[in-house]
Amino acid sequence: MSRGTLIDLIYLFSATTFLVALKGLGSPKRARYGNAVAAFGMLVAIVATFFKYVDGHALHHVWLILLAMFIGTIIAVPTARFVEMTAMPQLVAIFNGVGGGAASLVSITEFVHIKSTNPATYVTLEVLLGVLIGTVSFAGSAIAFAKLQELMTGRPVTYPGQQIINAIVGVVALALIVTILVQGSTLLLWVLLIVAFVLGVAFVLPIGGADVPVLISLLNAFTGLAVAASGFTLGSNLLIVAGTLVGASGILLTRLMSKAMGRSLSNVLFSAFGSNITATGASSVEGRSVRSGSPEDIGVLLGFASKVVIIPGYGLAVAQAQHVLRELADELEGKGVEVFYAIHPVAGRMPGHMNVLLAEANVPYEDLLEMDEANSELATADVALVVGANDTVNPAATNDPASPIYGMPIIHADLAENVIFLKRSMRPGFAGIDNELLYNPKTLLVFGDAKDTLTKVVAVVKAS
Repeated sequence: MSRGTLIDLIYLFSATTFLVALKGLGSPKRARYGNAVAAFGMLVAIVATFFKYVDGHALHHVWLILLAMFIGTIIAVPTARFVEMTAMPQLVAIFNGVGGGAASLVSITEFVHIKSTNPATYVTLEVLLGVLIGTVSFAGSAIAFAKLQELMTGRPVTYPGQQIINAIVGVVALALIVTILVQGSTLLLWVLLIVAFVLGVAFVLPIGGADVPVLISLLNAFTGLAVAASGFTLGSNLLIVAGTLVGASGILLTRLMSKAMGRSLSNVLFSAFGSNITATGASSVEGRSVRSGSPEDIGVLLGFASKVVIIPGYGLAVAQAQHVLRELADELEGKGVEVFYAIHPVAGRMPGHMNVLLAEANVPYEDLLEMDEANSELATADVALVVGANDTVNPAATNDPASPIYGMPIIHADLAENVIFLKRSMRPGFAGIDNELLYNPKTLLVFGDAKDTLTKVVAVVKAS
């Protein structure tokens, strides 16, 4: 067996591990296993690449490659190891952007390399698409990171004629690609790079608030497509497979996330949803009151319940209250109370955020129910405990046709006999609208930090 055949077989093995990993990532219970399988497969592929011949020659600049890998490792490992769960979405965004940027750089380098060889038109097109998609992903992910990290406003940034201008920039990018295919100009390649960067920034600026999870998923798909384009450019079947898997799964996830929000993808990308959040964050409904309570009231109500549904949201991550919430669930179950968690697909700021957050607190996987399954149980629940969620339990999504979130599937916390709502203030959620559930007579609202409130509730339950 020749060396080339052996390496191709190793690449096939690595591609198979990626498929197995995707299967594992489809379930919170197997997600960690899936991640490990994918990492192992990629490690095997990287090692095999060092022994591969390209055009009859061994790999060049090995020491520079190893140095770059070392620098990347000492940056990435501590960053990923010590990142807070609240910062996980922006970490995903910036890592995703780095992948897109790398794919773009590979395409640029290959264009310069092949320009003098009069390559076939389709080869040049592959390179140029890698530059366009990779740069858009890099620039867009950088803006998403800045929004999530609060380095800039998280609200949509809009201006008159924005969509028309974005369309013009997109047409200019395509025109540049056609011109480069005809002329082979390196100068125009750099112009394309700049235009693609502007397009990536302009594409993400009007997206904010509740649409961030969908944005992250879509940018992830872009990076996958850029990597696949790089695979065609380099003649690497492994990159083609890996990039296509990421691109396809990202697109499918984007569609699922849009469906979970009850909106089309075009509406998510172009509607500037969330721009109507008030400056003060106060309720826009005057003359209405809420029924407020104390941690002691919650403790007593939970202690006498037979079934409790916990509905977590991003506020849980902000308060880092997942461990205390798990302790509360354990105490209730010890007293014979049935407890489970209702997980909305877009709870948090990225797909699967709540699943990862609760897994960190060792919440049993079987206690996590998806939205549809949880809704079928809520009518029989004595208490729905809403911790840091808002838009995902807002009844306006089902009973107010004038609401911007009308049609969005929600967790029907209002079906429970009692609703406990933990919030910092009356500030609206990402959608920027009031939550009618707060004014429901069956709702008991407790203001304050979720972790502090839950700690006091645990003490009351223990003492009861």
